[in-house]
Amino acid sequence: MTGSLVSVFNHPNSLKDVVTHFCPGCQHGTIHRLVGDALDHFQVQDQTIGVASVGCSVFLYEYFDIDVVEAPHGRAPAVATGVKRARPDRIVFTYQGDGDLAAIGTSEIIHAANRGEAITVVFVNNTTYGMTGGQMAPTTLAGQRTSTSPRGRDVSSDGYPIRMAELIAQLEGVSFSARVAVNSPKNVISAGRVVRQAFEAQVKEGGFGFVEVLSACPTNWGMGALEANDRIGEEMIPYFPLGIFKEAGRRQGDASAQG
Repeated sequence: MTGSLVSVFNHPNSLKDVVTHFCPGCQHGTIHRLVGDALDHFQVQDQTIGVASVGCSVFLYEYFDIDVVEAPHGRAPAVATGVKRARPDRIVFTYQGDGDLAAIGTSEIIHAANRGEAITVVFVNNTTYGMTGGQMAPTTLAGQRTSTSPRGRDVSSDGYPIRMAELIAQLEGVSFSARVAVNSPKNVISAGRVVRQAFEAQVKEGGFGFVEVLSACPTNWGMGALEANDRIGEEMIPYFPLGIFKEAGRRQGDASAQG
């Protein structure tokens, strides 16, 4: 074959050029890439402060070439609120998992969103506590087996999985709320656009932006990488529909944002 090679995309300036430590099939790296692309798009790398919480999200500082503050478990929105109010000239975002944001951090995310804090929240939903042993999370699907629900989640005693993007969209202080997935090239491309919109709510409008990303956790699901990726489309998306649920004050429920 002759001819020159064509570069389809470049490494984001906002990400460090390092080897990932995440498990095979984990999609944190893909999500990092989308966030890095958004920061590069708005040219805010030098003005951005990330807030990481406890869980696999804790390694934010290992991969992003930005200032990062470490928050206690679940408290990232509260810490981000303080950072943004102290430095309103900065772009501030949190990067959190479902055990962190939707369990111990429920109060923090709800009240930060309701106040309309000018921050962006990236919420990674893989339906399990990824770092601490695969326990049942608030987003664990009905019947899903985890280390603390070995017979599967029983909704009669454990309740139902929480749809955080829809819940956040109901709050008046929220400018943008959406859910995306990274299980296919089409969905990754669409997710990149939506992540950018979540940051745009802060960068251009000074509002609160929230984006939930459906992601695989092969290790704790007890699956291979391909099987885990398929599970997102076959089990997660039917319960957690993709779409933009609120934008610029308008609740949408637009499930056409991704396929």
